[in-house]
Amino acid sequence: MPIYEYKCRSCGKKSSLLLRTHKDKTRPVCPHCQGKELRRVYSRFAMGRSDEDRMERLADPSQWGGIDENDPKSVMKWAKRMGKEMGDEMGEDFDQMIEEEFEKEAKASDDSSDEA
Repeated sequence: MPIYEYKCRSCGKKSSLLLRTHKDKTRPVCPHCQGKELRRVYSRFAMGRSDEDRMERLADPSQWGGIDENDPKSVMKWAKRMGKEMGDEMGEDFDQMIEEEFEKEAKASDDSSDEA
């Protein structure tokens, strides 16, 4: 089922609309103003990257600047970016796992500072 972007001639807003097929003759209606004069516009599309391209991107040091290894939030942000670059290999629940570990680390840090 294709998703098309339209721009309403009445209110000027863009909308993404799901059509059952590309041959669907139903006239789309603007979800913002219910206008019926919409024109289809070109939209962005996602492009898959090869494993080689992903590895080259990971090896580029300019992609990973600004990481403070002493700041857990910075490391968590880095780990999430790394997971996204690795794609499906890291698993669907990778971000959740990183956040859980961050929470454990923060709690342990709080507990150790309470003891001091």
